Amino acid sequence: MRTLVVMRHSKAEQSGPSDFERELSDRGVVDATEAGQWLANRGIEPDQALVSTAVRAQQTWEAVNEGGGWDLEGTVDDTLYEAGTESALDLVRETDPAVQTLVVVGHNPTMASLATLLDDGEGDDEAGNEVAVGFPASALAVFSYDGDWADLDEASASVVAFHVGRG
Repeated sequence: MRTLVVMRHSKAEQSGPSDFERELSDRGVVDATEAGQWLANRGIEPDQALVSTAVRAQQTWEAVNEGGGWDLEGTVDDTLYEAGTESALDLVRETDPAVQTLVVVGHNPTMASLATLLDDGEGDDEAGNEVAVGFPASALAVFSYDGDWADLDEASASVVAFHVGRG
């Protein structure tokens, strides 16, 4: 059984030199750190993190990583910054088969639509409902998936937990 965590970056500053360079707000750092603690408290320890090249996404992963007490360098992917749902799913499908637990840190609307697309409706009802209702900053959906990454598809994973980092 594999675990996939789909996460939207934490709260970012409203402006920056460019959208790409916007940094996390102080609140965003606290929330992302709390999200990492939440994952660790659930026994979720990633083998790989796929992270958008945007500054706020990288800072989100750094804070999640610190909050979880891990020492895992994120795999930064420049296509994740502007990826649509299908492109993001393709990136996940390319994950090394040895990886059991993958975290993806990206942007909305893609992260929300990816989470909705993957949900098979067989998981935790409350978590599934929360995924469907909204995916605010620092939101993460935890999926259980029984198969190879290359075969991940629409309605093929179960939402087992949903959390919004609020430190």
